[in-house]
Amino acid sequence: MQVGLIGAGMMGSGLAANLLKHGHGVTVIAHKNRAPVEELVAQGASEARDLAQMAREAQVIFLCVSTAKVVEETVNRLRPHLRPGQILVDCGTTEPETTRRLARELARMGGAYADCPLTGGPEQAAKAELGVLCGADEKTYATILPLLKCFAATIRHLGPPGAGHTAKLISNFLVTGMVSLVTEVFTAARKAELDWRDLYEVMLKGSGNSGVLRKMVATALDGDFDGYRFSIANAAKDIGYYVGLADRLGCAGKLSEAVAETFVKAVEAGHGRLNVSRLLDPALD
Repeated sequence: MQVGLIGAGMMGSGLAANLLKHGHGVTVIAHKNRAPVEELVAQGASEARDLAQMAREAQVIFLCVSTAKVVEETVNRLRPHLRPGQILVDCGTTEPETTRRLARELARMGGAYADCPLTGGPEQAAKAELGVLCGADEKTYATILPLLKCFAATIRHLGPPGAGHTAKLISNFLVTGMVSLVTEVFTAARKAELDWRDLYEVMLKGSGNSGVLRKMVATALDGDFDGYRFSIANAAKDIGYYVGLADRLGCAGKLSEAVAETFVKAVEAGHGRLNVSRLLDPALD
C-alpha cells in the first residue's frame, strides 16, 4: 500500500521506517527538519513536493503533528486534493471534539478519518513496540490495521472516531501527573539533602517503581536530565486538553488543575522546548 506521512519527527520517522521494512511505499514531505526526511528517502521513501502530490500518491496518510490546531490546518490544506476512499490517520494527541468534527467532514466527502494516538516514545517507534489507541469505524479500522501492525506491538480499537484521543488524554493525564509528582518528590529530596541514588534504588523495589520514575531519574543521577524525551510544551498541551475533557465529562478536579499548573508555569518560564525530565534540573529552580 502507498502511505503518506506528514510529520517525520522523532515518532513519525520510526513509523515510516517500519512501514518501509514491511514493503509499503512511503511518501514523506519536509517541514522544519530535513534530516529525517533524507534518512527515510535513503531507505526507499519518496519525497513529495507538496501536499497535492502526497494526496495523489497515497491511499492512507498519517499525520504526526503537534496540536489540534496544526492537525486542522493540515487537513484543510489537504482537503482540496483528497478523493473518495482515502483515509487520514491522526497519530498525535488531539482534542476529541476536533477529531469527531473532521471525521464527519471527511465522511461527507467519501473519505475516512481515524485517530490512532501512540503510547511509547521514539525508541519504541524505532523498534515497532508502540501501543495504539484507535478510534475509527469498523471498515476503516480493518483497512489500516495491517499498517498499524508494522510499528505497534499492542493495538486496541476503542470505538468510533474520537475514542482513541479520549483514551490518550486519559492515559497522558496519568503520565503527566507522575512526571509532576516525581519532580516534586526529588526536588524535596534534594532540598532535604538526601542522596538521590540511594532513594531511587530503594524506590525501584517498591510500589513507586514506574516507567516515568526510571526515565526521569536514572540518567539524572549522572547529570543527564534528558532521559525522558517528551517536551514540556507538549505535556502542557496534553494536560490542557485533558482538563477540557474532564470538565465536559463532569469529573474535573483539583489534581488535574495542579498538574496543569506545573507545566504551564514551566512554559511561561521559557522552558517549553526542554524535555520533561529537565524539571529535575536544579538549574531550573
